[in-house]
Amino acid sequence: MAQPLRIALAGLGTVGAGVIRLLESNRDLVSARSGRELEIVSVSARDRSRDRGIDLSPYAWEDDMTAMAARDDVDVVVELVGGSDGPALALARNAIDAGKNLVTANKAMIAHHGMELASAAESAGVSLKFEAAVAGGIPVIKGLREGAAANAIEQIYGILNGTANYILSTMEATGADFSSTLKDAQELGYAEADPTFDIEGVDAAHKLAILAAVGFGAHIDFDSVDCEGISRVRAADIAQADALGYVIRLIGMADIEMGDAAAPVLLQQVKPCLVPKGHPLAHVTGATNAVVAEGNFAGRLLFQGAGAGDGPTASAVVADLIDVARGEIGAPFSVPSGELVAMQPAESGGRVGQTYLRFTVTDKPGVLAEITAAMRDADVSIESLIQQGRANDGGEVLVAMVTHDGPESGVSKAVELLSGSESLTAPPLVMKILEE
Repeated sequence: MAQPLRIALAGLGTVGAGVIRLLESNRDLVSARSGRELEIVSVSARDRSRDRGIDLSPYAWEDDMTAMAARDDVDVVVELVGGSDGPALALARNAIDAGKNLVTANKAMIAHHGMELASAAESAGVSLKFEAAVAGGIPVIKGLREGAAANAIEQIYGILNGTANYILSTMEATGADFSSTLKDAQELGYAEADPTFDIEGVDAAHKLAILAAVGFGAHIDFDSVDCEGISRVRAADIAQADALGYVIRLIGMADIEMGDAAAPVLLQQVKPCLVPKGHPLAHVTGATNAVVAEGNFAGRLLFQGAGAGDGPTASAVVADLIDVARGEIGAPFSVPSGELVAMQPAESGGRVGQTYLRFTVTDKPGVLAEITAAMRDADVSIESLIQQGRANDGGEVLVAMVTHDGPESGVSKAVELLSGSESLTAPPLVMKILEE
């Protein structure tokens, strides 16, 4: 058997400790599949004294994690610290500059600096692996980069954040509103004390930008992701969607089309959507992730599983380490970084489909006429319209509607016509209806 693959591990939180436990539990299996042993030689974290429930005595401790890359006894650096910049990025750059392979679970760093790191890794002839950065234990990066490599990927979409999915599916099951469900999710450990990145779609946007680069051969363009979260979704929206034959899910969606200059344009959106109950994504509940890729020959491919947690994410990290141990390098984003295409962001207004709109309005005569007039003036055809109950005099009521197929630009125009209306007590909630 070849010499062991020597690993420096930075970050000993839930995932880092999980990597150590996995390598200890599955040592023989991992060695057999790698063709060599995987050996941790050095570790680093912010707090050396913390009890992590694992024995760290066999490993050399580094107080300065960015110095791990300079060790002569290290072949690969595993970065599990997190954050788009700071020590994580410094360690990643140091590792590649020192000719070390790099494995990371850091979606924010890859979404913001992936092009730079990929180019540096290719120049240095080392691996850059980030399977664990997207969808936890689901091998979606490997699936797109290898399993579907013969296909032109036409669309990628899915449920990319377990916290948001847990909240929405729990609201669906219990009838509870958003704020109380979020509080319960925090108490159960499904949501962070500051859940902004999860509930406002930023976490899913990081992952979507990475998937678009791998699937379409596009430059990573996180800044162009059209992002909206779930904090404005009410229990009444969940109930109305159910009555119409849908569930609500936070969906990340990316596709490409040819623009006016016959150059590809890239659409990237993270938004709550109505999903038909017959669609595979409608049955994804709890903290599960699921990604759909549409290939021109393979057809619809569904990747589903645990999107976070110590076991699933550690599994993805070690899968990358096995690839490194086998000597598999390859282009991090399927094609060399110099061949990735800088695509223009697509204008979403030309897309055609059905839309759900919910208005929060004052309970007074003429409100429905005002809303329907705006729809008429924007050339939006209404399929159904429901006023959800009647509040006390002077109170608020909800008005929900579903449009016929039409361009999204029409819906945007109607919302713009209603902006500033004294009849509306909050901005309208607009959700795309996903095709089955």
